[in-house]
Amino acid sequence: MFGLSELALILVVVIVVVGIKKLPELTRSAGKAARIFKSEAKALKEEGSTGASSGEGRVVPGAVVERDDPSARS
Repeated sequence: MFGLSELALILVVVIVVVGIKKLPELTRSAGKAARIFKSEAKALKEEGSTGASSGEGRVVPGAVVERDDPSARS
């Protein structure tokens, strides 16, 4: 994939393009995004394991809505 020199070059380009002043904000938002992604992945994994172990699907309550048949109108 990428070697250490390529990653260092990409990092230098990002610092130059984004600027030193915006870098802390960028890393903070990247950290928040990584934490959110990790927690969502963990929740999805836990939900999948509980559904698979119980053998049941997910049931969504609701009401049946009957619609008029358009072919019966003519």
